Amino acid sequence: MKVWARYLIGIAAGVVIGTGSAAIAVRAGALGNNERIGAWSTGKDFGTVRASSYTRAVVALYGLLALPANEARYYTASVDDAGQPLDGKCRYRVSGGRMPSKWWSLTLYDPAGYLVPNRAGIYSINSIALPPAEQTAWQVSVAPLPQTGHWLPTGSGRHFAMTLRMYLPDDGGVGNLSSDQLPRIVRQSC
Repeated sequence: MKVWARYLIGIAAGVVIGTGSAAIAVRAGALGNNERIGAWSTGKDFGTVRASSYTRAVVALYGLLALPANEARYYTASVDDAGQPLDGKCRYRVSGGRMPSKWWSLTLYDPAGYLVPNRAGIYSINSIALPPAEQTAWQVSVAPLPQTGHWLPTGSGRHFAMTLRMYLPDDGGVGNLSSDQLPRIVRQSC
């Protein structure tokens, strides 16, 4: 085989392997410089001018209409406080206090990044849904079957992830919340 053919095959293989590994990394969905805060994780650079090409690719794939950090901060959990993967067959208690933002929402997503399909048609809980007395100490049940109080259905019983969106954060989006500020995720039964 001629030397130029070997180089051409090597270049082609490099392009295919590089493109494939980049696609796999982006589809894995870690948002840039991930920071783990208890069960929650967030990217350090998304929604900022410092966002890397990798972070921008992940946001383009999973974060349609993602807002700049001074308008919204995003926290995602795919495990509970004990580090166990979130399972749609189980019942969880998600509880928190006053969130340092003007408005917040908690939404469930399936492994493909879509809203968890469910018969109840409930996809999110937000701070407006909570009466004033609950704003400083709130609780949401996340479970496959209807629950009393605030409930987010897990649908078909597959693994899922939660996204907490904090709109107009009090600090202007320059920092991350501490584990004391983020909601607790406790598995109650399975």
